[in-house]
Amino acid sequence: MKTKIFAIATIIFTLISCTKNDNEDTTSPLLGTWELKEILADPGDGSGIFNTVNSNKKLTFYSNRKITSNGSICDMSVESNISSNGTYTETNSTINSTNCQDSTIKYELTGNTLVLIYPCFEGCKAKYIKVK
Repeated sequence: MKTKIFAIATIIFTLISCTKNDNEDTTSPLLGTWELKEILADPGDGSGIFNTVNSNKKLTFYSNRKITSNGSICDMSVESNISSNGTYTETNSTINSTNCQDSTIKYELTGNTLVLIYPCFEGCKAKYIKVK
């Protein structure tokens, strides 16, 4: 009888110790490099649509919650001639950079499309596509 109880306890202990920890960091679909493809600047009446842009601006998300860009993270500029950096939080879908006047930028991630939502009255967004 003691052997059976010991065997059952051992099995339960093994299963519990092998269970994945909920606090472990899993590979996020956000990680990697994203390239700017479209911007939306609404004139204030809700009629704004995304328009294709010609840009080499890229964002790169790292597993240590850092983000870098070859352009300004703070705005919808298509320029890729300055570098900027910041941090991101997946729990509330935000990006922060000390370089930005309004330091918090919200984002939405759907598949291989990342949309940055800038703090403006009319609706200002930038759409990125994952490149690697």
